[in-house]
Amino acid sequence: MSAGGAFGGNRGLRPVPPEKGVFPLDHMHLCDLEKKEYLACLKSAGHQSEKCRRFSKKYLECRMEKNLMAKQDMSELGFGKEFDSANSEGKSNRSIDN
Repeated sequence: MSAGGAFGGNRGLRPVPPEKGVFPLDHMHLCDLEKKEYLACLKSAGHQSEKCRRFSKKYLECRMEKNLMAKQDMSELGFGKEFDSANSEGKSNRSIDN
């Protein structure tokens, strides 16, 4: 028998916390519309997240507005000026119907 845990895990290793810390789940479904738009976009784009960045940004902004995550500059989350200019060139900010 190994010296690991009941499920085969190594009890000697310490867990590593997430980079951004803990955040509350959206139990009240405050950002459901944004989440559904993002997930629908991922599904229609073959799970290529770069094609759905505008929906990802919208979802993160909703979470920050509703205090479901710490407010942070969008450039720190990968949405810099180059994202804004690329998003405004020929890409409409339309919703994807479910």
